[in-house]
Amino acid sequence: MCGIVGYIGHREAYPIIIEGLKRLEYRGYDSAGIALFDGTDLKVSKTKGKVVDLENRVATEISTNAKLGIGHTRWATHGVPNDINAHPHYSNSGNLVIIHNGIIENYDALKKELTARGYTFKSDTDTEVLINLIEDVKLKENVKLGKAVQIALNQVIGAYSIAVFDKNKPDEIVIARLGSPLAVGIGDNEFFIASDASPFIEYTKNAVYLEDEEMAILRVNKDIKIRKIKDDTLVDPYVQELQMNLEQIEKGGYEHFMLKEIHEQPNAIKDTYRGRLLVKDGIIRMSGIDDNIEKFLNANRIIVVACGTSWHAGLVAEYIFEDLARIPVEVEYASEFRYRNPVITPNDIVIAISQSGETADTLAAIKLAKANGAFVFGVCNVVGSSIARETNAGAYTHAGPEIGVASTKAFTTQITVLTLIALKLAKAKGSISNSDYRYHLQELELIPDKVSKALKSDEHIKAVADIYKNARNCLYLGRGYNFPVALEGALKLKEISYIHAEGYPAAEMKHGPIALIDEQMPVIVIATKKGHYEKVVSNIQEIKSRKGKIIGIVTEGDINVKELADHIIEVPETLEPLSPLLTTIPLQLLSYHIAVMLGKNVDQPRNLAKSVTVE
Repeated sequence: MCGIVGYIGHREAYPIIIEGLKRLEYRGYDSAGIALFDGTDLKVSKTKGKVVDLENRVATEISTNAKLGIGHTRWATHGVPNDINAHPHYSNSGNLVIIHNGIIENYDALKKELTARGYTFKSDTDTEVLINLIEDVKLKENVKLGKAVQIALNQVIGAYSIAVFDKNKPDEIVIARLGSPLAVGIGDNEFFIASDASPFIEYTKNAVYLEDEEMAILRVNKDIKIRKIKDDTLVDPYVQELQMNLEQIEKGGYEHFMLKEIHEQPNAIKDTYRGRLLVKDGIIRMSGIDDNIEKFLNANRIIVVACGTSWHAGLVAEYIFEDLARIPVEVEYASEFRYRNPVITPNDIVIAISQSGETADTLAAIKLAKANGAFVFGVCNVVGSSIARETNAGAYTHAGPEIGVASTKAFTTQITVLTLIALKLAKAKGSISNSDYRYHLQELELIPDKVSKALKSDEHIKAVADIYKNARNCLYLGRGYNFPVALEGALKLKEISYIHAEGYPAAEMKHGPIALIDEQMPVIVIATKKGHYEKVVSNIQEIKSRKGKIIGIVTEGDINVKELADHIIEVPETLEPLSPLLTTIPLQLLSYHIAVMLGKNVDQPRNLAKSVTVE
């Protein structure tokens, strides 16, 4: 996820763009850049680092009196964070300039075609491929910029929001959107462009939000023109009056980044499997696995190393790898693994999981595994991070920046990637029937919609949270695939509300924790219909007989648990291996609402950092 800003009109563009980039820095923080055009000279400045680094560089490099400009704050997807890969990018001729938020999935094929036609590339980005594709179309078809953008985007597979201008047309910016947000602020003979409305809220209250597969041409002293990318149909612009204040807009209208990120999970999961999960073809496409399939199929075992929430995702992976792919799995805390002289052989696969890709203990575990000859596969979210560089191969989650310290969408996107890997290996090994394999693919594709449905229980969960916000202890129980979810639910409550909570396998309750249960003890039980449902119902009866307060996470339409529990929260039905992607949602919301009601800083809980880069 990146932030884009643009301006065309009668004001100086630079201050609008630089301040806008500061407001959008939550969307990308590894590099930033700006292009300014005064009708004669094009000035581009970009740098690895924060927006303030760009600001310092611009002060010494370029004049800032242009009335047209575009800016970008990057969260890397293709190419490591550095000055060259930073946006804006321009075409081989130097005439066309672009900023881009999103992922062009077929960029490699397009790049090969363009290279064969004589185009050269300075960066490793998919964005530079796109701007040269637009130029190629413009020259070959002899069309104006707007038409060239439209034709080029019909050849693109992926997600994008873009802003493009041509040095030969200094009164025009072309924008387009598919899958990534793009807002246009409409002023008096001027236009503002941004990923959200925060960069222009003080200049205008009138905004148009492009819909998917729409593009617009913004011209000075002209009305906005919006067209469908596919068929060139004109669209009447719907101008909205902005009601939010600046602080709300920066968080997308949510009170906290954590809540925003909880609600981003449907799209985050889609972005994770986009281009990888090809349901109609019955294919999972993951180059990091495809290129090393024999290593995985011939491995003695898989060792997962991770910390915190990522360790819980690894526990889910243990169930699904062993269940579907029939590969032995061990899940290790990276902090313990690195110090206990573990037995590692060249026939082992080590999967290292980290949201940031910078977790110190996980990095140390990777180096230990490699020193002992193991093949190391990374699962992380940050392109160009240390773990991405240290591992032999890997897969990005593409969750976008996660600003809230308590991970939410990191957990579900990690599980999504790990599920894709397990299914791909199961198919290659023949340990899953073709019909079951396709059924799992179909159900995984439906998960984002089912997560959206689970999120609709927010108000009900808030009411439950109000009842238990003053609890001093909580117990979380789950079995099978949902035992790790119980651990994750307890961790979330501890992290942000500072209430003591423990997660247990439901059957282990009788081996100690049952002594804690009384009428003051809330017990959150994950009791979906798939798996060991009857056993979990028996555990609930044991809690009930000791006057424990039961909150049941159940499948829609459940009757048995409803009769026993004090409260139930329903989630849609799905296959058991996919159920953690749904059952974790109400636990995230429950923790969030309790913490807010207690007046805690949910985005920056005490003593915690987003990325643990020291021991």
